[in-house]
Amino acid sequence: MKTEIIDRNHAAEFDAFTAAHPNGHFLQTSLWAAVKDDWKWFGVLCRSDAGEITGALGVLLRKISGLPYHMMYAPRGPVCDFDDAATFNALIDAAKAEGKKYNAYELKIDKDVPAENDAYRAIAAQAGFRFKDRTLDFEDFQCRFVFRIALGGRTEDEVFASFHSKHRYNIRVALKHNVEVRQCASAAAEDFFAIMEVTGERDHFAIRSAAYFAKILDVFGENARLYMAYYEGKPIAGTLAVRWGDKVWYFYGGSLNEHRNVMPNYLLQWEMIRWAIESGCAIYDFRGVSGNLDESNPLYGLYRFKKGFNGDFIEFMGEMDLILKPAAAKVVAASQEIRKKLK
Repeated sequence: MKTEIIDRNHAAEFDAFTAAHPNGHFLQTSLWAAVKDDWKWFGVLCRSDAGEITGALGVLLRKISGLPYHMMYAPRGPVCDFDDAATFNALIDAAKAEGKKYNAYELKIDKDVPAENDAYRAIAAQAGFRFKDRTLDFEDFQCRFVFRIALGGRTEDEVFASFHSKHRYNIRVALKHNVEVRQCASAAAEDFFAIMEVTGERDHFAIRSAAYFAKILDVFGENARLYMAYYEGKPIAGTLAVRWGDKVWYFYGGSLNEHRNVMPNYLLQWEMIRWAIESGCAIYDFRGVSGNLDESNPLYGLYRFKKGFNGDFIEFMGEMDLILKPAAAKVVAASQEIRKKLK
């Protein structure tokens, strides 16, 4: 096995591999590094002795405020076969070596591998990773629980017929009320942001800026879409989706408090799923839901909404931390606890 370090200005081969590999993810690309340009980034490529690429790892680095340390984070990485221990270890070892340049004290990964994959868990544990305690809501960097539709070459009619009858009805309600869904460019990010502001206030979560949404659209180009739903000429809901390789991910979405009765969110999801089908994708990923399935959970409505599209409910393995400098990790943890108390 041979590894090489690359930067995001020379990452064409890296991105091509992550797009072609069945375990690829848009967060494991140099494009995502361009979106997160307030972080440092490097990529690792692993090759067999014959020169064939067997794995890739994109690593973001964040400087810890007031301390001489960096945290390394590889969102949804590494990209390799789940049972390929040799490639996994080569990628991690290369990242550790590169991390010394930045005085990195830990490497965090959160690969979207099913939680029941004991072989992958053993590979990670043998490499020194420790597993974060199981969380049920949205405490982790990335979603631990998701819904995914396995499209498997099915037609639009076949996928639509698989939805819960109430969801099919609600899509038809939106169409009956002449809700219009438009694919918009980054110039519409301000309208989308205004909708997200309302949604964040209603559902109690922090939102990103209009500039951030626009940057995702501009950086990913044809692989990102902003769908806006209009009713009587007014934007009332919107969603942002990203396509990479054989998957489309629902990334962000929201709606105004008014006109929710015309069911724009159902139609928006259907349009994103149609994009995935038209693109020949294998998976449409709704991303996060809560793992607490008690109907009294305030997040249960999100679970019910996504479940009605008849996807598979999947739990991923969650965050894993490889501590490179134990003493530094303790200092960082103490510093963060103090900051939390001061806030």
